Amino acid sequence: RCSSHLTDGSWLLSLVTVATVALTRWSHRHVLDLAAFSREDFATMLELSARFRAIPMGGQRRIPALQGRLVTTLFFEPSTRTRSSFELAARRLSADVQSFSPASSALSKGESLLDTARTYVAMGSDVLVVRHGCSGVPALLARDLEQVGCKVAVLNGGDGLHSHPSQALLDLFTLARYFNAEAPGLEALQGRRIVIVGDLLHSRVARSNLWALTACGADVVLCGPESLLPQGFEQFVSAPPPGQELDPVAQRGSLRLERDLDRALEGADAVMTLRLQKERMRAHLITSLDAYHRRYGLSHERLQSCGKTVPVLHPGPVNRGVELSGELLDDSRVSLVEEQVRNGIPVRMALLYLMAATEDG
Repeated sequence: RCSSHLTDGSWLLSLVTVATVALTRWSHRHVLDLAAFSREDFATMLELSARFRAIPMGGQRRIPALQGRLVTTLFFEPSTRTRSSFELAARRLSADVQSFSPASSALSKGESLLDTARTYVAMGSDVLVVRHGCSGVPALLARDLEQVGCKVAVLNGGDGLHSHPSQALLDLFTLARYFNAEAPGLEALQGRRIVIVGDLLHSRVARSNLWALTACGADVVLCGPESLLPQGFEQFVSAPPPGQELDPVAQRGSLRLERDLDRALEGADAVMTLRLQKERMRAHLITSLDAYHRRYGLSHERLQSCGKTVPVLHPGPVNRGVELSGELLDDSRVSLVEEQVRNGIPVRMALLYLMAATEDG
């Protein structure tokens, strides 16, 4: 087992030093919503993610940072990227990993979500990564587990229309690396104009990105039809969410709405487009996929409105020819979609480390 771990003493000492400092700054037992993150929290995440990203992790090599810890993925809805990324991140930190599958669980026999979670805690879980189709479930589990004396940490892997913290953090890290690969910190985002286009109404990814990007000083432009982008979104980060008295970020970047995509793209530094779920067609929120692509789809030609070459992000999965043209998606000079997937691993390594490395779990 020891032969599979990284053994470069000086290199590991540098990582341990940074990671130890990061732990002294970290104050979150649970990670449920990025609205609770300060600028220092984002800086810590970016710094530690960059360190983990720099590790040559090919083959079976591991970092013994979470050896003896147990990470459980409780995913109550389907996932490819998020679940696989969390499980790979945990294993690269030498944690043990167990997965939950609703189809083969006692939920079908009437067991509650809380009792399911307590079962995994009783098995020794240190971190529960929870993904659920209903907003607020990870927060409710965290509260209920605390009330019964469980010290397990809960990490929101995506809940309903509410939040997807790790996706927004990897998006933030991807942008920071694009703007400054040598020093992907908060300064790389300060004053950048980031356009988010598409179905913001149903996007937990967009909501988390709004908290993250504005906290780092980016100016965000939201673009989409009124049916998918209500006017109220312009005030999204103007006040803390329910249950939170103060905004931990004293000065955020700006946020504005724009209905015309070409105007929204003027002066943009990066563009993030969101998945348009075809099932929304039944709700008559758009007239047709073709009409949507003509007005809000991205292509090389449409990006000329930016006035310069800018990167394009998408949380995936992508509907080719709807949110993005196939040619744009496959153009690695512009599309950062695969880079987002790669960055998901070091970002989630950083999250798991900060949540599980302390002795009290």
